[in-house]
Amino acid sequence: MTEIFMVALWLGLVFNAAPGAVFSESLRRGIRGGFGPAFAVQVGSLVGDAVWAVFGLAGAGALFAVPALRVPLTVAGCLLLAWLGVAGLRDALARKVSDRTAEPYAKKDRKAMAVGAGMSLANPWNVVYWSGAAGGVGVVLGPGGAAELGVFFAGFMASSMLWCLIAAGLIVVLRRALPPLAVRALEACCGVSLLAFAFLQLSRLI
Repeated sequence: MTEIFMVALWLGLVFNAAPGAVFSESLRRGIRGGFGPAFAVQVGSLVGDAVWAVFGLAGAGALFAVPALRVPLTVAGCLLLAWLGVAGLRDALARKVSDRTAEPYAKKDRKAMAVGAGMSLANPWNVVYWSGAAGGVGVVLGPGGAAELGVFFAGFMASSMLWCLIAAGLIVVLRRALPPLAVRALEACCGVSLLAFAFLQLSRLI
């Protein structure tokens, strides 16, 4: 059980720490809104990752090889990333902090969490990752049953939640260290990167 848990911790760290669109959006929101929005994006993405992990480990990844499922999800994800990228550029070019920062913290965090979940759920390539990982997980778990799988899933989620805290904390430290002009420049970089991720995701369909 200890070996299974440690493997899950490592897998969760590798999966979540890889730079990508979710971190770009966490950074974009966190340098304006602080710890709450950055953490909310990460947690929302974790909810989506958990859904794809269940599908992938259950062997349902082959379903998303069907264009009728994969294409609409991929297009929706691209549109979401493009919209967020444009929002990042808009906020960076604005002379004042955008009106959304005047919203109540709870409302901002709920929006950020929904965005994070949407980014993850609209990326069907996550289930492909988990389908590939299922073979390796099966080797580690051996002939065990639900208990071993539960320990593995708990380890992965614990590692993922730890990374959510670490990522949001690092963003807050960066936010405090940057002058306003640098914050706007970083927002613009996040916007450009989100647009780039949208293009890369769309290119997989071509």
